[in-house]
Amino acid sequence: MKPNKVVVKFKDNTVEKGKTSDFFANKTQFHLVKSNEDILEISMEDLKAVFFVKDFEGNKDHQYDYIDVIAAGGRKMKVEFVDGETVVGYTLAYSPDRDGFFMTPADLKGNNERIFVVKSATKKVEFL
Repeated sequence: MKPNKVVVKFKDNTVEKGKTSDFFANKTQFHLVKSNEDILEISMEDLKAVFFVKDFEGNKDHQYDYIDVIAAGGRKMKVEFVDGETVVGYTLAYSPDRDGFFMTPADLKGNNERIFVVKSATKKVEFL
């Protein structure tokens, strides 16, 4: 399996970047291989979200507008995290009974391809 490029954001506001080949939504941990080849074991309960990205640099000047329509992307939703960050996107797999869910951001020009949201790091999740 080809490794995914990810930016991992923790509930304590720390951030790690690297690649993972063993991330699964139903597992309690996964491994992150950093650019210096250090391997971190990541616990899902410590996370805010995992951002699957196009590249690690991104565009710092990009202003996310979340207005794109994603065909067959599921239901449009807005997620407000406890730290105040808000993302809007589409999901096929949201269930209030699960610990997390994937969403595709409604900004196709942004660096994020998809996001795994950890429910315990959210303040509000609503369908639009």
